[in-house]
Amino acid sequence: MTTREGFEVGYDDAGSVSVIHAEAPVQASSDVETTALAGGCTAGAAEMEAAARAAGQSEILDRYAADYPKGPHDQPQSMCPAFGSLRVGLRMKRVATVLSGSACCVYGLTFVSHFYGARRSVGYVPFNSETLVTGKLFEDIREAVHDLADPDRYDAVVVTNLCVPTASGVPLRLLPKEINGVRIVGIDVPGFGIPTHAEAKDVLAGAMLAYARAEAQAGPVQRPAGGKSDRPTVSLLGEMFPADPMMIGAMLAPLGLAAGPVVPTREWRELYAALDCGAVAAIHPFYTAAIREFQAAGRPIVGSAPVGHDGTAAWLAAIGDAFNVAPAQVAAAQNAFLPAIKGALSGARINGTVTLSGYEGSELLVARLLIESGANVPYVGTACPKTPWSAADAEWLATKGVTVKYRASLEDDMAAMEAIRPDLAIGTTPVVQAAKELGIPALYFTNLISARPLMGPAGAGSLAQVVNAAIGGKDRMDKMRGFFEGVGTGDTAGVWEGAPNLRPDFRAQHQKKLDKAARAAKAEEMI
Repeated sequence: MTTREGFEVGYDDAGSVSVIHAEAPVQASSDVETTALAGGCTAGAAEMEAAARAAGQSEILDRYAADYPKGPHDQPQSMCPAFGSLRVGLRMKRVATVLSGSACCVYGLTFVSHFYGARRSVGYVPFNSETLVTGKLFEDIREAVHDLADPDRYDAVVVTNLCVPTASGVPLRLLPKEINGVRIVGIDVPGFGIPTHAEAKDVLAGAMLAYARAEAQAGPVQRPAGGKSDRPTVSLLGEMFPADPMMIGAMLAPLGLAAGPVVPTREWRELYAALDCGAVAAIHPFYTAAIREFQAAGRPIVGSAPVGHDGTAAWLAAIGDAFNVAPAQVAAAQNAFLPAIKGALSGARINGTVTLSGYEGSELLVARLLIESGANVPYVGTACPKTPWSAADAEWLATKGVTVKYRASLEDDMAAMEAIRPDLAIGTTPVVQAAKELGIPALYFTNLISARPLMGPAGAGSLAQVVNAAIGGKDRMDKMRGFFEGVGTGDTAGVWEGAPNLRPDFRAQHQKKLDKAARAAKAEEMI
């Protein structure tokens, strides 16, 4: 095994941390150029992007366009993207989170974050048209981070611009890099620039890695809480079921390697340990900004994941190549785990046709596992983009006759489900709802599929029970459809004593108003 070259992380045995010290904080002048949005947060994506570019945000929008290329839809079809970065910050120890955006957006984001188990307060800097246009909002944000920057409580404060502040050019880059030893990380996460909440996780993870890499280059940094590994490590990129990193560590042990931190991390000092690795496993392949930071540190990236028999064999070989491990040692590691995986797969078979769609980024990995478990998977839709790190999975699925749709829209997923009429539809909430209305058993991907182990022997048999139970519920679905037959749908839903009063004249009048508004908007575009 050879050692890596280039970037090295030095640790401070005294336990102190080297922090990047900024120059004197830059004051934003009262005439900072901002753009007032006539439509506020209800403005269209094109209008908000144009306003952001006029306010000097072209560089960051161009970066996002390159990192997160959009698909057929021009705006997110899942939850607000900022939920992804918000969740990353809220799961970290000693990190405070501040949002700057419309009150309705902040309310929704905090509600969802607490629904998913956050036990932290979320800071909010309110604004109105005057403070937004005059630049006072930036001063309010700066004052807020100064108030929060208590080194006894926090290692970092994360400030996030939502749509309106981003479109108005609120310059978080002018915030001081640190205050009283507390790091200040400012990011823009507009819905018109970040397609999915999964990729918003990458925005914050990449920003934190960039900061931590600069710290490590500047001098010694804190050691990991558990100490430095005595073996070369593989950092793991992407949120996973808690058992998966441990299983990956067990599979790396015969290679003389260890599993490093999972990025996004749960603590700031883990960022240094993540950078101090021999290679990075891009388990979730859409972390473009994070991968850029690892590559800048000279770390090789390995795509795919140890999922199923074929995936595990290929992944261990790729890790061996990255560390120049002897082929015999790689073969020994494969022989230690592949029989157990094959046994688990043969003991947990899935019989049925399954369509699969989601926005978590692990859809291709789950499809591989379903197919090796015996399922027929004709369609996989992922809201995430195509990247080099998912190429091996896409190629493997293609050999099995699977149609993989990157940047799949809700309409793509619905059309596939309705055309195929599978025994089970795995997907997002609207797909699941539509499938059940058709009498097709369905499972929500995020809560019922991605929240299970996928890696190695533990993951090999993890899906069969829940999938087979759902497929076995077809008779129950048919009985429910029969029970509710005739109650109507849409605006005729319910039990009616007489015919529903549909009032087509009202519909026609309302449609005329919509057509008139559309013509007016089109005329404005031509001016």
